[in-house]
Amino acid sequence: MSDDSDAKQVRSIFISDLHLGTRGAQADLVLEFLRAYDAPTIYLVGDIIDGWRLKSGWYFPQAHNDVVQKLLRKVRKGSKLIYVTGNHDDFLRDYTGLQFGGITLVDDIVHETADGKRMLVIHGDLFDLVVRNAKWLALLGDWAYTIALFLNHGINRVRRVLRLPHWSLSAWAKHKVKNAVNYIGEFEQCLADEARRHKADGVICGHIHHAAQREISGLTYINTGDWVESCTAVIEHDDGRFEIVRWPQHRLKGEKPALPAPAATRPAPVPSLVEAARSMLSKNGMARILGAQPEPAERKAR
Repeated sequence: MSDDSDAKQVRSIFISDLHLGTRGAQADLVLEFLRAYDAPTIYLVGDIIDGWRLKSGWYFPQAHNDVVQKLLRKVRKGSKLIYVTGNHDDFLRDYTGLQFGGITLVDDIVHETADGKRMLVIHGDLFDLVVRNAKWLALLGDWAYTIALFLNHGINRVRRVLRLPHWSLSAWAKHKVKNAVNYIGEFEQCLADEARRHKADGVICGHIHHAAQREISGLTYINTGDWVESCTAVIEHDDGRFEIVRWPQHRLKGEKPALPAPAATRPAPVPSLVEAARSMLSKNGMARILGAQPEPAERKAR
């Protein structure tokens, strides 16, 4: 099943908010992580491909395509890939409930841990009132976030020259601005309440780009974070324990930074979910680009 012979084997991987298709996506670090860890079940917890940004202008460099190909290669090697849709890849919600060659598209699903706990896996945007009721405001916020990332890039270029560690402007703002702190707390409580409604023991989500693992009202709340700023994912060990992996701080011993592959050795781009984002294909077209016929997928949680 292993895609890389030296990859660390865990029971499950949960990763979200890659935002492939944007200039802020840390695709090289995502690729490093996927080379370092492997699992029989991989959950993509929403906002993997950023359809919002791709609608305004196509940007999908080779590094982003490499991430998609790496995930598809893991599927070919035997991993089960469950794609939980988010708000930035909401174009895929037209296809939820279908399976394409080992990839299952769902809006939410219940994961059973090694120690028998039931965890609701959901992106979380449906519990964001701004996204649900004022999409124009969410788009404005996305634009402001992009500006913050641009400013943050310049700040960190100076910090690297001064040999100072990476610093996130937007993460700092989230912790310092009272309204942002309150928003995060309310979001976490809403997700815990939704887990209880599903009679689950906890919830694993993304959306707010704020990795966390804590107990809320007797339920386990886990947020996978993002790969734009914090570069975090969640793994489940064989005994059912969850761990937040922060990359590259948790780079495995002996793991080396990913180097760009020479142009001559790079595989030609293969049509995949990327093309679905580009053309909003029909179900038959979606099946064609993934190389399989769509099959009904059982909804484990609704």
